[in-house]
Amino acid sequence: MRLPALLGRFRAAPARGDGPLALVHRGPATVPGCPEAVAALLASSRHGFDVRFVGPRERLRPTPAVLSAATLYAQPGGGTLEDAWPHVRRHRGPIRDLVAAGGRYLGFCLGGYLAGATPGFGLLPGDTDRWIDTRGATVTHDGDALVRVDWCGAERTLYFQDGPRFLLDPGAAGTVLARYPDHEVAAAVTPFGAGRVGVVGPHPEAGADWFADAGLPRADARDLGLRLIDEVMA
Repeated sequence: MRLPALLGRFRAAPARGDGPLALVHRGPATVPGCPEAVAALLASSRHGFDVRFVGPRERLRPTPAVLSAATLYAQPGGGTLEDAWPHVRRHRGPIRDLVAAGGRYLGFCLGGYLAGATPGFGLLPGDTDRWIDTRGATVTHDGDALVRVDWCGAERTLYFQDGPRFLLDPGAAGTVLARYPDHEVAAAVTPFGAGRVGVVGPHPEAGADWFADAGLPRADARDLGLRLIDEVMA
């Protein structure tokens, strides 16, 4: 996935306070702009998160001790799954432990892929795959695009760049929040142990900069990102 280089201008400062700790991964498994947008979304939610970046070059490193102290761990968008996995695979066990003990995982685009199993953290009741490769995909390239989805019965347009579809096992527990035009799952919240996992293929966290830099009509869907957070925190 190749997000516009100009997205690096988006630098939202995390909110720091006494609320539940929300960690947002920032490092070689992400691209500039994605972690900051996710941090801004979490900070604007109604849950009062203490939002911190975590990564190999951040003040907080994703050690088992740091991850175990968090309420929520968010994996933003980034490059390809194959390039990202070597940078995060060592955290698979601690992230699974965090969620299994009652924590929350949020995965946006690449973070959604990483919630799967081949390779990934193995947090979903199923796996993931590229949506653009499906027969009914309305976007068939890996560049910047807009995609229409059915989000809880309402048609919405979101920023999209080679996001996953979620191949949930038949009868799996959880809630499908959104489907692509060919009815493949675009966003869902599922249980894992005592915790919950929220994943989304498109980018509801995208701000105005994203659309301007990509030359796309603005389609603000951050309200859907907040609904995803509410659902995963329920």
